[in-house]
Amino acid sequence: MRRGAIWAGAAVALLAAGCGSSGGGSSSATTAAGPSPPPWELHGTYAPKLDPADFVATIDNRWFPLVPGTTFHYAGVKDGARQTDDMAVTRQTRQVAGITATVVRDTVSQGGRVIERTYDWYAQDRQGNVWYLGEDSLERDKGKLVRASDSWETGVNGARPGIIVSGHPQPGDVYRQEYYPPGEALDQAHVLGLDAHQRVPAGSYGHLLATEEWSPVEPQMEQKFYAPGLGEVKEKVVAGGHEEFELVGVTHG
Repeated sequence: MRRGAIWAGAAVALLAAGCGSSGGGSSSATTAAGPSPPPWELHGTYAPKLDPADFVATIDNRWFPLVPGTTFHYAGVKDGARQTDDMAVTRQTRQVAGITATVVRDTVSQGGRVIERTYDWYAQDRQGNVWYLGEDSLERDKGKLVRASDSWETGVNGARPGIIVSGHPQPGDVYRQEYYPPGEALDQAHVLGLDAHQRVPAGSYGHLLATEEWSPVEPQMEQKFYAPGLGEVKEKVVAGGHEEFELVGVTHG
């Protein structure tokens, strides 16, 4: 999720164009295997250019600010099991493709036991786009946390960055969020609108950025909602599965 200087301006539009895609509405069709590919699905060559000089030290995107020391607490259900998800913005940084990225630790627990832990690497460019530069993902297997196959790092083994949230999202925008074919990390996003409303345990929020996400290697469609000045408040699988998480609180330390 990174943006080089040659992308100055409309990064999202260029991402879509560079992938040979066209914008469009969302798809609600489903099959036995999951939702049908949305009409906005991206295809073609994807080769974003990174320029470390185009990045800033602070991630203050309106929809996805990441202040070190902040932890977002979510609770929800996945496939009938209750889970919690704690997303901690650490004070650690990591150099990825010459860019200084903020390290975010995401921990999913079930029944008081950690079942997934991911270290995500984010950085913001001068246009306000928050780029996803990679992740070190761990999942429980035979009682131990082991590295997952979809772990990836920009510039390593063909992995390329994507945008988590753009600086100036507009309805209809389409962009890649991650691109690592060997590990099947191929998430894409489509902006639905900027005026959604959601009530979650942490409060009632309006004027939300609403997106839908899709991966051609996973049989589901997911919607996410971001509150201005706060970040993600809800995510829900709307086709191809049963999963929903809501923000229950935010702590600062």
